[in-house]
Amino acid sequence: MTRTLGDTDAFASSLHRLDGASYGRYKSLAGTWEMDGFSLEVRRVQSDPFAPPSRLRVVVPPESAELPEDLRDNDVRRRALGGFLARALRDALSGTPVTVDAGRQEVLERSAIRVDPDGTVTVQLGAPFPGNGRRIAGHKAARTLTGDLPDAVRTALRWSDVDRDAGRRFVHTVEDARALRGQLADRGLVGFVADGAVLPRRSGVDDRPLGDAVPFASPASLRVTLDTPHSGPVDGMGVPEGVTLIVGGGYHGKSTLLRALETGVYDHVPADGRERTVTRPDAVKIRAEDERGVTRVDVSAFVSHLPNGKPTDDFSTTAASGSTSQAASTVEALEAGADVLLIDEDTSATNVMIRDARMQRLISPEREPLVPFVDRVRPLYEELGVSTVLVMGGSGDYLDKADTVILMDAYRADEITARAHEVAAAAAGERAAEHTGFPPVTHRVVDPSSVDPEVRGRRKVTARGTARLTFGADDVDLSAVAQLADSSQVTGVGMALAHAVRTNLLDGERSVAEVLDGLDRDVVEDGLESLAHGALSDFALPRRHEIAAALNRLRSARVTHLRH
Repeated sequence: MTRTLGDTDAFASSLHRLDGASYGRYKSLAGTWEMDGFSLEVRRVQSDPFAPPSRLRVVVPPESAELPEDLRDNDVRRRALGGFLARALRDALSGTPVTVDAGRQEVLERSAIRVDPDGTVTVQLGAPFPGNGRRIAGHKAARTLTGDLPDAVRTALRWSDVDRDAGRRFVHTVEDARALRGQLADRGLVGFVADGAVLPRRSGVDDRPLGDAVPFASPASLRVTLDTPHSGPVDGMGVPEGVTLIVGGGYHGKSTLLRALETGVYDHVPADGRERTVTRPDAVKIRAEDERGVTRVDVSAFVSHLPNGKPTDDFSTTAASGSTSQAASTVEALEAGADVLLIDEDTSATNVMIRDARMQRLISPEREPLVPFVDRVRPLYEELGVSTVLVMGGSGDYLDKADTVILMDAYRADEITARAHEVAAAAAGERAAEHTGFPPVTHRVVDPSSVDPEVRGRRKVTARGTARLTFGADDVDLSAVAQLADSSQVTGVGMALAHAVRTNLLDGERSVAEVLDGLDRDVVEDGLESLAHGALSDFALPRRHEIAAALNRLRSARVTHLRH
C-alpha cells in the first residue's frame, strides 16, 4: 500500500508550490491522491524532463464506475469492456500529454487496463511531468493532473457518461468473435470469413478498413452458418481442414484474404470489417527470413542432406538462407503446437516450396538436398493433423495436393476445386514425388542461463515497434513474425520470457513446448500481471507462438539437448 497524501485540492496546491523548484522535487508527489470519484497513484516519477514519462495508476471504485454486471461477469466480457473503456479514455485524453495503451484494431488483454469482477476499473497511464529546463513547471502540471485528467476519467470511465450503446456493441462484438472461433474445430474448419466482411486495409501503415472495398461473399459451396450469442446465425465461408489453396491473378485479393486469416487469431473492434473473420487460435504464418539464426533445429523434413555431410536433424547456423530459415520456422511452429500453417508464396523461398518436373530432370534427387513443401504438405495433414492455407499463383504442382481451391477474382471468391483437380489430372506424371511422410516433431531443451533479461543487474525488456525486442544484452529481430499485433505485445513477449526464467519454468529440463504450456497456465491461473514482476511498462498478452518465435531468434539462447 502506498501512502495517501491528500485530495484533489491538496494535489493541486502541492504542484503549484513546486513551481520553479528543482525537477527532482517531483518525487515528493509519489503516493496516492484521493480525487473526485477515483484515486490517483503516482507510481514512478521520471528523473528528468527527458526521461521516459512518469507512471500513474487510476483506480475507479465500483460505486463510481457503475459498470453493468452483465458486461463484466466473465473473462471475455471484462477484457472487451476494458478495451472499450481504454479507447474511450484515450479519446478523452486527446490533446493532453497523458497516454493510455489502448491498442488499435485488435482487442487484446493489456496491462494498461483491468476490469475486476466487482466492477473496479484500474488503468495504468504515462504522463511526462513538465519542466522548464530542469525546473518544475508546477502550474502546467496542475492543469493536466488535477484538471484534464480528472475530466477525462469522469467522461470515459463512468458508465453514466460513456456511449453505453457503443460499449455494449463493443463487448458483444468480441464475444461473438470468440463464439465463432470456438466452433471452428468442431465444424472441421480452420477459418471463417463472414459474408459482408471488409478485408482490405487502407494502407500498410493504416490498419483500418478500406472505405470502397468489395465486401466479401462466400462461394455457395463453402458457405456455412455459425451461431453467435448476440448477432444470431452468421453466414460466411468456412475454410476446411486439410490443404487449401488460394489462387488467382496478381492484385485480385489472394494475400488480402490470407492476411485476414492471419489476424483472425485475434478479436477485433466493431466496424473493423474483420470482426467476424476468425481463425483457429494456433494458426501460424510462415515465411522466409534471410540471415536469421537457427539453433539446433531438426530441418530434415525439408533438408535431406548437406554437401559437407553435416547432419540436418540437428542443424544450426548464424545466418540462414531463405529456404533454410523457412524450413526452420516451419518446424519451430510445429514444436510450439501450431495446427494450421499460413503461407504466401510472395514471402516464401521458391526452392523450398516447389521443384518442378523440368528441374527434377535436370538436377537428380541425390544432388538436391532441399525437400520442397509440395512433397510434405499432404503428410503434414494426414500424419500430424496440421492443415495448410497457401496462397499460390506461380506453381500448379500444388493443385493435386489440395483439398480445397479458392479462386480470388477482383476480390470475389469462388471455389474451383473440381476444375483444379481436372487441370492437375491432365498433367499427371510430369512431376514425381521424391519424398513421402513427415518426420516426428523434435523437441528442444534450452539452457536457462543463456536467456538473460538483465544487464548489470537490471532487467532490460524494451520493444521497438513490432520489429525488434531488446532483451537483456540481445537485440531480437522480429520483423518476420507476422502476427504480432502491436509493440505492447512485443513487450509482452519479453515479459513472458523473463517470467519463464525468473520462475524457473525455463529450467534446463522442460522442452520449449512445456515452457510455453507453463506460461499459458500461469496467465490463466494468476492473470496477466503475473508476468510483470513489478515492472511498470505497458504490455499486452502475446500468444505462445510469438513467444517461441522470439526465443528462437534470441542469438544468445543455447539448446542443450533434443527429445525425439
